[in-house]
Amino acid sequence: MSPIAENVERVRKRIAAAARRAGRKPEAIRLVAATKGVEAERVRLVVAAGAHEIGENYVQEAAAKFAALADLSTTRHLIGHLQRNKAGRAAELFDCVQSVDSEPLAHALGRRAVALGRTVEALLEVNIAGEASKWGVAPEEAPRLAEAVASIPGLSLVGLMGMGPLGADEAAVRACFRQLAGLFERLPLPQRRVLSMGMSGDFEIAIEEGSTMVRIGTALFGQRRVTG
Repeated sequence: MSPIAENVERVRKRIAAAARRAGRKPEAIRLVAATKGVEAERVRLVVAAGAHEIGENYVQEAAAKFAALADLSTTRHLIGHLQRNKAGRAAELFDCVQSVDSEPLAHALGRRAVALGRTVEALLEVNIAGEASKWGVAPEEAPRLAEAVASIPGLSLVGLMGMGPLGADEAAVRACFRQLAGLFERLPLPQRRVLSMGMSGDFEIAIEEGSTMVRIGTALFGQRRVTG
C-alpha cells in the first residue's frame, strides 16, 4: 500500500469516527481530495485508493492535470475562487463548481453549460467567517443569491460551501460551521444535498456540525509547494 493510500484509509477512519460521534452514518460524508499543487501521478494514487472525487483550485492547473488523467473516472470539483472570465472553461472542465459567489458569475457558468449541453452542479460559497481575505457571499446575501442561481439554466444549485476562520480556536471554528449548517437548512435550495465544509485541520469539527462533504489536501498528500 502506498503512503497516499494509507493516508486515505486514515482519513476515512477519522471521518467515520467523527460521523459516529455526531450520530451520523459515515457513508453520508463525501471525501474530496484537494489536489492543488499535486502532480498527476500522485492524484492517480489517491484515485486508486478509492478517492474518486478530486478538487482543484485553479482552472489552468486543472486543465493540464485533467488532460493527463483523462482515462480515470472521477468527479471533478472546482473548490477555489473563480474569475468570471474563466467561467466558460470551468463549465467545460468541472462537474461541480463550489465557489459561486455572484449572479454574474453564475450566469456566465450557466450560459456555457447550456451551450455544451450539460448541467453543472453549483454550490454557493459563503464567507461565514466574515474575513476580508476570504471570498464568498455574505450570509445575509445568501438567500437572494440562492433564489437567483436556482433559476439559471445550465446550473443545478445543490448546496453551500464555506471555510472556518483561520487560526481560530475550536469553539470559534465550531460556531462558524454551526452557523453555515443553520443557513443550509433555512435557504430555499431546490436540492439540499451538499454542505461542503471542513479541511485537513478542522474536518472532524465540520462533520460533527453537519458537513456532508470535506475537502482534504494536506492530510492526504502532506505539505505542498504551491506557486501562483
